Amino acid sequence: MAKLRLKMTTAKEIRRAMNRVSNLALNGEIEAKQANAIIYAANTCLNSIRTDEQEKRIDELEKIINDQVN
Repeated sequence: MAKLRLKMTTAKEIRRAMNRVSNLALNGEIEAKQANAIIYAANTCLNSIRTDEQEKRIDELEKIINDQVN
């Protein structure tokens, strides 16, 4: 089997990657163990993206609050 490359830098790319991996597993092109490992990594990436987005929002809110106080 050729090397599988999946983009996982945005939530949209992760969603596509998970769909692709699920289809590969359903079609017997990769083993369930491999699919589980990839999906676990994808979930880890997705959680990191969500955390980064939340931190960005908090920083923006803190800036707005500080601007209003001053």
